[in-house]
Formats: sequence, C-alpha cells, structure tokens
Amino acid sequence: MTGVERFLKQAVALAVENVRRRGRPFGAVLVKDGAVLATGVNEVVATNDPTAHAEMQAIRAACRRTGAVRLDGCVMFASGHPCPMCLTAMYLTGVRHVYCAFSLEAGEPYGLSTANIYSELAAAAAQRSVRVVCSPVHVDEHPYSMWRALEDEDT
Repeated sequence: MTGVERFLKQAVALAVENVRRRGRPFGAVLVKDGAVLATGVNEVVATNDPTAHAEMQAIRAACRRTGAVRLDGCVMFASGHPCPMCLTAMYLTGVRHVYCAFSLEAGEPYGLSTANIYSELAAAAAQRSVRVVCSPVHVDEHPYSMWRALEDEDT
C-alpha cells in the first residue's frame, strides 16, 4: 500500500468513526515528512461551529502543535474534496498538496458537494449571491498601519 493510499484510508476511517458518533462523514489527516502531524473530523454539529470542518480541525491542531501559522511542506489527505473555505485555509497556511478519497461529484447525491460554491466564487463579484460592500471610514488609528509598524519593528 502506498503512503497516499494509507493516509487516505486513515482519513476515510476517521470519517466513518465520526458518522458512528453522529457526526458528518468527513475526516482529514495532515502529514509532514511522511508522519501524521494532526488529524481532524467534521465537528460542525457537535460544536455548532460551521467552520469546524475536518480539514480546518486538522489545520488548527497542527498549528497549535507546531506553534506556527505556516504548514509549509505538509500534505492534506481528506476523505472528501475540500470545500472552498478549507482549501483557502490550506493556501493561507502553505499546504500545497491535497489528496481526497471522494470527489465533489461523489458527494453530490448525498447533498455533500460544494461544487455550487466553487461555481459561485468563479463568477464575477456582481453575479454572486453574497454581496461585499467596502465603505471606507476615517479613523484616528488605522489598524493596518499599526500592524505594519509592529512588523517593521520585529524585522
């Protein structure tokens, strides 16, 4: 059995066990240098947190474990195709390789596909159902400038 197959089977086993506990059918395994760094299962129902997807939970656990917000060199193994939120978290943390056992299409008959969200995000901003309106305000202290100054002090 290859490493990819082994870690994907582990992600699916986590998903199966999560379903047995009445959770949603998703598991994730985050690997670095061939070793498991962190795992996660979908805890949306258990926590009433819509961001508690398996991949997000694995990323959170890995960041706590390493004490860093970057996970460069890590590989994500997920039972299902990551949603846009989870994929974005991977971009933000430096995870550049993702393997999944089940595609968006495989999840569709079960209502477990996020293909519609991917389609919406590919549309022009004016065509999306979620509207984002930036309305600049004058403030005495600009948080971005303050942050930049702190970053400059640290370098």
